[in-house]
Amino acid sequence: MHVCTVTPISMTVGANRIVPAIAIPHPLGNPALDKDEEKKLRRGIVEKALEALATEVDGQTIFD
Repeated sequence: MHVCTVTPISMTVGANRIVPAIAIPHPLGNPALDKDEEKKLRRGIVEKALEALATEVDGQTIFD
């Protein structure tokens, strides 16, 4: 599984579960947000990644 900002790279390397991240310099957050909003954003990405791990996939899948 990859949490990444550039999903085509993950597709190229053969990741089977791909979770899109926010931005290249800050893949798992946004420093422009206040503390509570950034925590909510990060939690959402982690929850999506956990859902991806728990989901049966057949081939490469992007979890938007």
